[in-house]
Amino acid sequence: MSLTPTPELLTVIQTVEVTRLAEVTRIVEIPVTITPSLTPIISSTATLTQTITPTPTVTFTSTITPTSTPLNSTVLQQSNCRYGPGAAYLYKYGLYEGYRAIIIGRNLLGDWAYVQALGFPDPCWVKASLLEIAGDIYSVEPYYARLPFSALYQPPQGAHAERNGDQVTISWQEVWMTEDDYRGYLIEAWLCKDGQVVFTALRSDVTIVNVIDEAGCMEPSSAKLYTAEKHGYTSWVPIPWPDHNSE
Repeated sequence: MSLTPTPELLTVIQTVEVTRLAEVTRIVEIPVTITPSLTPIISSTATLTQTITPTPTVTFTSTITPTSTPLNSTVLQQSNCRYGPGAAYLYKYGLYEGYRAIIIGRNLLGDWAYVQALGFPDPCWVKASLLEIAGDIYSVEPYYARLPFSALYQPPQGAHAERNGDQVTISWQEVWMTEDDYRGYLIEAWLCKDGQVVFTALRSDVTIVNVIDEAGCMEPSSAKLYTAEKHGYTSWVPIPWPDHNSE
């Protein structure tokens, strides 16, 4: 009597590891049904490939780069590079004679240049008369850079302005700061002069300031006020501006 093996069905649970590009491993169970022969040899290879396209990374910069054609320049003497176009703004870093700087913007009057000094991480403002400029600074577009923000202190409260002819007196309440942090206050004003509205930046250590604002401009004058400390500026507050009919 010969023995004939009776085929039987074997169910094999195969475990496959799938590794995503995001370094997450998932266990996938794949049921495989195999009918054996007299000499069962099971050979099964399962390959599962999954490709994940990475999501692009968005990089934000602290300032917006002007789009006009830049100019080369050389620093003529030791200069203070500042956070804004004027001596009223906080000091950022120093530039020495012979340093090279690329002019990428200017203020409206063209007497301050927004430069990227070679070897420094980000741009700053330097007085144009302290630069030897290879070209016409007015070929570069005007630019207004964002000021560094600080939340350590509060913006000034009680901003007020009174007019006496062309003189406007601005006042506000004092903001307490430590002696080490204290850098006073910053006023950015758009004032009428000779029939045109001109930008003016003022730094003050006191809480009352007089400015001249003439009549005769098509656009209204305005001003805003910041608390200044060594790390940057608070949010600005508007200064309610009196027109010439409010005297």
